[in-house]
Amino acid sequence: MKVIVVGAGIVGACAANFILRDGHEVTLIDSNEVGSGCSYGNAGSLSVGSCSPLSMPGMVKDIPGWLFDPLGPLHIRKAYLLKALPWLFRFVRAGEASLIAEKADAMRALHRDAISLYSELLRGTGGMDFVRVSGVLQAYRNNKKLDQSVDWRLRGERGVRQQTLDAAELWDLVPALSHEFRQGVLLPEHGFITAPQRFVQALVRRFSGDGGKVLRTRVKGLIQEQGKTVCGVVTASGEIRTQVVVICAGAWSMRLLAGNGLRIPLETQRGYHAVAHEPNIKLPMPIVASEAKVYATPMLGGLRFAGTVEIAGLNAPPDYRRAEANLTHGRAMFPTLEYSGVEEWMGHRPCLPDSLPVVGAAPGYQGLFLNFGHGHYGMTASPASGALLAALISGRTPPADPYPYRADRF
Repeated sequence: MKVIVVGAGIVGACAANFILRDGHEVTLIDSNEVGSGCSYGNAGSLSVGSCSPLSMPGMVKDIPGWLFDPLGPLHIRKAYLLKALPWLFRFVRAGEASLIAEKADAMRALHRDAISLYSELLRGTGGMDFVRVSGVLQAYRNNKKLDQSVDWRLRGERGVRQQTLDAAELWDLVPALSHEFRQGVLLPEHGFITAPQRFVQALVRRFSGDGGKVLRTRVKGLIQEQGKTVCGVVTASGEIRTQVVVICAGAWSMRLLAGNGLRIPLETQRGYHAVAHEPNIKLPMPIVASEAKVYATPMLGGLRFAGTVEIAGLNAPPDYRRAEANLTHGRAMFPTLEYSGVEEWMGHRPCLPDSLPVVGAAPGYQGLFLNFGHGHYGMTASPASGALLAALISGRTPPADPYPYRADRF
């Protein structure tokens, strides 16, 4: 069967590999360089034990603060507020206490096998050289923040290994860490990727080496026949006919699907990073300043400070004060930090209000499959979602229950 996968980020790269392994003829299409966008600029974390939805009970009271702190962990630009309100309403509703456990189970199912699945895909390629299974440390300045956190309970109930550290243990593990941090949680099964874009490119080289085709062109729309049967794509280079089209275009996915009657509340949560080049400190693992929601990840290009959320849509210009704020948090985390220069970046995380992606057939269509909305966990959830999607396309028994990720759940 001929299959087109639209989008050569981490989500599309994993999906294309797994679909190819089922014996299909697969073409991977993107107008940009392989692994650009969020697949380049993310925090690099492989959060195999993360299972806490972004929306939690009581979060509605925080919304006014998000509006008035442009450099806070989550900010909504006032000019975009009216457009964002329907998504925010769904986001708050997804945090109802009665829904959290099922969301946590679905997240855990997509995350827990990320490292082993990547090892399977990249065996013999050298691509796993970019992966470090080092653990991740969540550091807290305020002991009460940890005491009040439900993250540890959700992880513990789902068998995630975690270790609480006191102040002395924190500083012994990470001597450069500020003594303002008083407590932490070590997640020893977590890991990180030292060069996210190069990692995605290794996955695409594996795909090409196994017989997949990579095409760099812009997809302008879908070819439909007999109502809702999708049989190809229209690109800047012409029409390409196929039997199955898979949309893995991240935050731009719904633009490709515009006018097709699908109602999927996809929003971009814009993320920023600042990379400190040639830092004078070495970290043994990623460190998370938990109150600020900022990751410090030791990468091949320098020490990357990434995180926080800005809701402003796809078209608004970047506000690089947010990248500078990440660096400010980084200097507060590591008071002795020095570096030779700084790189700043902004990208678009594709997010759905319940913290789960859409994976599976587009409802009401023949030949159209969806795989997007991975939010903050694209690097972690992509291999499992790709394996799940491949099974659904091929008609095999899926490796996980696809029900939580269905497109018509909204």
